Amino acid sequence: MNMMANDTPRVVITGAEVRLGGADGVAVRGADLSLRAGQVTALLGPSGAGKSTLLRAIAGLERLHAGEIVSDGNVWSGPGMHLAPERRRCGVVFQDYALFPHLTAIQNVAFGLRHLSGGERRQRVMESLEAVELTHRARAYPHELSGGEQQRVALARALAPEPAVMLLDEPFSGLDRRLRADLSAMTLDVLRRSGTASLIITHDAEDALASADEIALMERGSIIQSGTPDALYLAPASESAARMLGDVEAFASRVDGGKASTPLGVAAAPQPDGSAVTVLVRPEGILVGAGGEAGASARIVSRRPAGPVVVLLIALASGERVTARAPVSHPAQAGDAVSLVLDPAFVSVVAR
Repeated sequence: MNMMANDTPRVVITGAEVRLGGADGVAVRGADLSLRAGQVTALLGPSGAGKSTLLRAIAGLERLHAGEIVSDGNVWSGPGMHLAPERRRCGVVFQDYALFPHLTAIQNVAFGLRHLSGGERRQRVMESLEAVELTHRARAYPHELSGGEQQRVALARALAPEPAVMLLDEPFSGLDRRLRADLSAMTLDVLRRSGTASLIITHDAEDALASADEIALMERGSIIQSGTPDALYLAPASESAARMLGDVEAFASRVDGGKASTPLGVAAAPQPDGSAVTVLVRPEGILVGAGGEAGASARIVSRRPAGPVVVLLIALASGERVTARAPVSHPAQAGDAVSLVLDPAFVSVVAR
């Protein structure tokens, strides 16, 4: 497999709409998304947001009712056009892996390669199993494999036909956290080296932030923001987008002189004066100093260690409570008087 990554989209989804049963019958509405070769995109959102439906539409398992899906200039879905799933260069790994129980690992991987000669097929199968470090289990049946090994066989099978795009629907959800982290790292490395454009569906913000090259946030059938993990975490487009990626404090305010005031201090605001806004502050953006220093006066309510950081619940002078995260070495203890200031790197001001 060759490393291949570039900025040219391999798959472009424009204005995608899928209508199913439900309150208003629309599962995906006006979704725009680009998938690039050699890059991993995470589609993140709560259950029922439309993530799996969009994945199925890309794979050709659902028809679009509006919009289009184009791969390398070829229309897969569009007005009056629906290319059959088997004609799309698209690999799919579902939650249950869908391995054939009566076939060995090597036979499962070979299943979609019937168009190749015997020698070519065997070489491709072994290359795929080698990529996921499973050549030593090639003759094992699914029931003889662990959950992690089954997941790797499913990945090898999907990669063997050399698809243009790989779609993975919550592929690690059934594994414990430690195994999930190890398999996720291996899977993402394999996907990037293969040069495919990859889309992974997840509802775990921590996994998405740690693993993806880009993240698309989906809510109620719409993609509300997309970009790099850093950009989305530090500059969310809305309070809803911010909360999808982690904890955040939200303060209603109004712009005055290019600034928006909060109980923790003022934030620079790009909106016109008089605009109603919400100031979003990540827990890392609340800097906790000793009582009496410059800043908003407050008191520590509780301190909870969380690995390398400590989570501080803090009561402001108004009685309002906020949560801050600081290095675990921070000296603040429950009952201490403290002062708070904002780190602008973790502060965003959005329209309300």
